[in-house]
Amino acid sequence: MTDLKKEMESNIKYKYSLKSIFAQSLALAGPCFIQIGIGIELTCSTIIIGALANDKNKNGLQPLTDDQASWFGSLLFLFTPLGSALSSLTLNRFGHKTCMIITNIPFIVSQIMFFYANSIETLYACSMLMGLSVGYSGGPSSSYIGEVCEPKLRGALMSATNVFYYVGSLLFTLIYAITLEWRLTVLIGMSIPIATVVILFMTPQSPMWLLTKGESLKAQRTLGKLRGWPSQETCSSKEFKEMIAYTSSVVYDEDDNETDQNGETSSWGQLLRPEVYRPFRLLVVYIFFANLLSGIQYGPYLVSVFTEFGAPVNVEFTLAFSVFLSTIGGIITIFLISKLGKRFLTFSTLSICSICYILIGLIGVYTTNSNSTTSWLILILFLTTTFMSSLGIMPIAWVLLTEIFPMKSRNITCSAGSAIGYLIAFFLIKYYLELSNLVNFYNTFTLFGISGLFGTVYFYFYLPETENKTLQEISEFFK
Repeated sequence: MTDLKKEMESNIKYKYSLKSIFAQSLALAGPCFIQIGIGIELTCSTIIIGALANDKNKNGLQPLTDDQASWFGSLLFLFTPLGSALSSLTLNRFGHKTCMIITNIPFIVSQIMFFYANSIETLYACSMLMGLSVGYSGGPSSSYIGEVCEPKLRGALMSATNVFYYVGSLLFTLIYAITLEWRLTVLIGMSIPIATVVILFMTPQSPMWLLTKGESLKAQRTLGKLRGWPSQETCSSKEFKEMIAYTSSVVYDEDDNETDQNGETSSWGQLLRPEVYRPFRLLVVYIFFANLLSGIQYGPYLVSVFTEFGAPVNVEFTLAFSVFLSTIGGIITIFLISKLGKRFLTFSTLSICSICYILIGLIGVYTTNSNSTTSWLILILFLTTTFMSSLGIMPIAWVLLTEIFPMKSRNITCSAGSAIGYLIAFFLIKYYLELSNLVNFYNTFTLFGISGLFGTVYFYFYLPETENKTLQEISEFFK
């Protein structure tokens, strides 16, 4: 890996105007709203579990037991692979745009059911529907972003899109902090998927997907729109020709299965090739450590976590403030990722999060006389990990998902990568309470922090720098 820069030093420069940046940003409005919706969906369990635990506005629902809370908080992540599988089966046929529209249907249904929920079984069903929605959105939106953005903007625009996940969580937590009524909060949040559907109807299809369907003229016109209407010669002689070469080996049979130039089905067969399984292995490891050190296992239980810290704060607004820090971190990533690169941001943020977790664990275990100072210190360290993880490891995980796989296998690998990521989150959340009861609340931080240091060493040897590289260059590196 030390010769990475030499192996990937070539980089095609596309000289487009500011109109190109605006056009690409406009095209990503739909995926951005999808991310807002995902932020809302992943925050629902945190709000509802916290509200029921504090006996606030139960409206007929009893406080959840630890087992019920763990299932309610984790079922969403268990059902995302099913959504991902469905999207991988339909993406080639319908395209990114249609699939991104479909993903909002179970989201809307789940919010309606939440509003009328009067049993734990209904909450479980809502969590499953949200899991289908989140899982279904992963492949289409991620591969769409990777295909419509030019290389020099891909990392920044993908990072900008990820910010909207935090925006969705922030809006949802702020609404609840103000209303203290989770049913009303859910009702207000339902406006997001409705607005998303309207926006997606005006979103262009991916030029690469159009090329695989044989619609080269439409693909060229779409690329022109996405690049701010540059001259036809500019698109033809540079990026568009590269897209044609990149997609030339991918065709579809009458059943919309990918085949190679010899007519052999290749979607699943590609998974056994080094340029696919090597980046997939890297992605799985990256997502594991990103989830672990961003504290996703604490997510549904943040209200009780902040209470356990003991700092004299308003828990609801502290929850909103933590999401605000994540939003700021995500925004800063947009500007840093092209300057510092993904490798540096990964090493620095993962190391800082690991050290903070270890300090939280040591302070919590060995400070027997808890006081306001230590409580504030622990809270500040935790909020630091929230900020740093959103600054590097979390957004970079999803950026890598959009760019490290070859065209022929991207649809299925993006969906599979999203599914694996959410499965990891399911196990972390589902069994966190059992681990906490087994080793002690603060010892979990020490355990996760030490694991993160091992992750830093792994990425030093195996994580390539993909910033400002074409998709073809990245694919060649893994061969």
